[in-house]
Amino acid sequence: MRVLLTGATGFVGEAVAKQLLKGCDFDVVALVRTLVNQLPLTVKQVVADLQADNDLLDSLDGIDVIVHAAARAHVMNDTAVDPLAEFRKVNTAGTLNLARQAADAGVKRFVFISSIKVNGEATTLEYPFTPDDDYIPIDPYGVSKYEAEQGLLAIAKETGMEVVIIRPPLVYGSGVKANFASMMKWMNKSIPLPFGAIHNKRSLVALGNLVSFIIHCADYKKTPQAANQVFLISDGEDVSTTELLQKVAKAFGKKALLLPVPVSLMTFVARLLGKGDVANRLFGSLQVDSSKARELLGWKPIITMDEQLKKAADAYLAKKKN
Repeated sequence: MRVLLTGATGFVGEAVAKQLLKGCDFDVVALVRTLVNQLPLTVKQVVADLQADNDLLDSLDGIDVIVHAAARAHVMNDTAVDPLAEFRKVNTAGTLNLARQAADAGVKRFVFISSIKVNGEATTLEYPFTPDDDYIPIDPYGVSKYEAEQGLLAIAKETGMEVVIIRPPLVYGSGVKANFASMMKWMNKSIPLPFGAIHNKRSLVALGNLVSFIIHCADYKKTPQAANQVFLISDGEDVSTTELLQKVAKAFGKKALLLPVPVSLMTFVARLLGKGDVANRLFGSLQVDSSKARELLGWKPIITMDEQLKKAADAYLAKKKN
């Protein structure tokens, strides 16, 4: 089975490429903007631009499945004059350009890595998001992904090419960056933090579990029931911010130094400082119901949260030594 992978140099995409090569069922082609050295030599690289109206048909010759992980990711402190327009260029127009040409080239299945932000920013405790929720995305990134999803489903209906949409929450694992990397740094240094009394619930997905599910969906012969479906994916182990920090510290062989400061006080201070969004991520809940992935496709997580955190911690420490 010949798979075209976009975003192959990214956090998720590179892990997908390496895992695909471990089996004998997949031949991997990476669609890249420029040739890179970080991918295995057995991955064929094709240079192309996903922007709308560009001709990609030569790159799609002989391709059975596309795993589309390339995206303009959620940008903190975005300086773009029109952030939505910038997200749409890549996440919406670029995606649909690739999908239309894929359908014309006879590609059988298009696996789209979307985002839980399509569902929204937060959930009420113990009332998780589901794939069938009525949703209106709030931020430009979520809007661009939602519009891409709607366009893909329309293309599937029109052409018969199968589409699978996957909406992960926060993904963590070896090489993770941004806020999660900062949290690992704090826990490794045993820095005292005022997060010892947070009772929210958040769903996360280990990199190993997400990659496993993506590859499961890419094999259209084994998962015909995945066609034209939307899936939310998680480890199935929701944790509070306090519990997550404790688990990260444990992965480093340490104990988290967490002070039980009231959430109401921290939220008040954060809003005074103009950091209300940060407070929402730290103290709010965001749970997803991933039962559809398990029940419809028979998929199960392949790694626990503690196991993935230990791998991430070991990789973090190894990188610091080099």
